[in-house]
Amino acid sequence: MTESRGATGRDTGRRPERFCARSSSTIRSMRVLVVEDEARTAALLRRGLVEEGYAVDVVGDGADAVWQATEIGYDAIVLDLMLPGLDGFEVCRRLREAGRWAPVLMLTARGDVDDRIRGLDAGADDYLPKPFSFGELTARLRALVRRGAVERPTVLRIGDLRLDPAEHRVLRAGSPLDLSAKEFALLHLLMRHPDEVLTRTYIVDHVWDFAFDGTSNIVDQYVRYVRRKIDIPDGPSLIETVRGVGYRLRTPAETPPGRSRTPDVSAAPGASAAPGPVVDGGS
Repeated sequence: MTESRGATGRDTGRRPERFCARSSSTIRSMRVLVVEDEARTAALLRRGLVEEGYAVDVVGDGADAVWQATEIGYDAIVLDLMLPGLDGFEVCRRLREAGRWAPVLMLTARGDVDDRIRGLDAGADDYLPKPFSFGELTARLRALVRRGAVERPTVLRIGDLRLDPAEHRVLRAGSPLDLSAKEFALLHLLMRHPDEVLTRTYIVDHVWDFAFDGTSNIVDQYVRYVRRKIDIPDGPSLIETVRGVGYRLRTPAETPPGRSRTPDVSAAPGASAAPGPVVDGGS
């Protein structure tokens, strides 16, 4: 990364904290955490980001990064991979497990593709190898901030049902379940929309592709397959049928066993306005 310089092209020599934020109608105050153990790189990042109008905090190790990002609501985090103590993978993983969803831009001098995959699967939102252009870093930060701190867990959990997209693994009460690729995709879609009614058309559009030319009841068939694998014998089904509309994956605490309720389908993805759908646990 190239050190920031003043408008004349000469290094101003001023300390980073004395820089004034650049005045621009397109920039609003954003607070960024920089996690970098190499002092010169950390200083250059802080200096450049302050010039861009960001409020910047800097920490130099993984444990401090986890504590600070847990206590403070940052708009974005610039996270180096190689850190003393906890590395960037573990920092990111712990923040996501703690429910901290600030966008993370991971930096590394290691260009290995496997490292990039590990970082993204740990919960990072973007990846930038060193050396890098500071202009590219700020452009990536702007893109991440536009997305916001939206909840996006790396592992989906509904009660004791757990789905890990990266490892393509499903567990129910700690026991692994063997799902086919389409069964996994269907369950993944339902778990991304807990307690929402998804129409059959919506499910087909998101689980099958344009080449799909199956029968009209293919969704019903695959829902039955998934139920057989995820439901506990003699227990209520996690997947409810909303007759005339579609299906929803119910969070266990929402509806007591043996009781049903009529969900609000007005905001369901792809749901029609058909009045009075009937909800049950079978297909």
